[in-house]
Amino acid sequence: MEIRSAQSIDVDGINEIGNYYILHTPANFKLEALNTLERLEWIKEFSETGRHQLLVGVEEGKVLGYACSTAFHERCAYQTSVATTIYMHPETCQKGLGTQLYSELFNRLKGTDLNRAFAGITLPNEGSVAIHKKFGFAEVGTFSEAGHKYGEYWDVLWMEKAFHPS
Repeated sequence: MEIRSAQSIDVDGINEIGNYYILHTPANFKLEALNTLERLEWIKEFSETGRHQLLVGVEEGKVLGYACSTAFHERCAYQTSVATTIYMHPETCQKGLGTQLYSELFNRLKGTDLNRAFAGITLPNEGSVAIHKKFGFAEVGTFSEAGHKYGEYWDVLWMEKAFHPS
């Protein structure tokens, strides 16, 4: 499997995975699938270096998963914080690809001026909580009933990872 920065040729694979979680799970709080042009515009927001990166795991031309770091908040004082996300193709979950993707993402983020990474995880989601703990994220709080999807309210666990010792 190859792990690399996402390119425009990956749009369909990324969109297939992302839209699966939008349409079939509470893990993503979007309510409507993204079309190819919307996803392509999203991919263009990332760079190959710096704070905001999007990586894909590709095997035989198929995107098996992606991980990214995005702006945590639009206000300037938050610029040294990122939100991280990882999504795996449903057929590739629990096969170690997520670990490989997050390893590469965090290796690439070393040397940037980041201080914190945050992850919001819709509960329940044992797999996502486990992989974030594996990479040094600690639980910092839960927003109760933060989102409404599928006629239910969902709690969101917030976790953080320090890039530099305090």
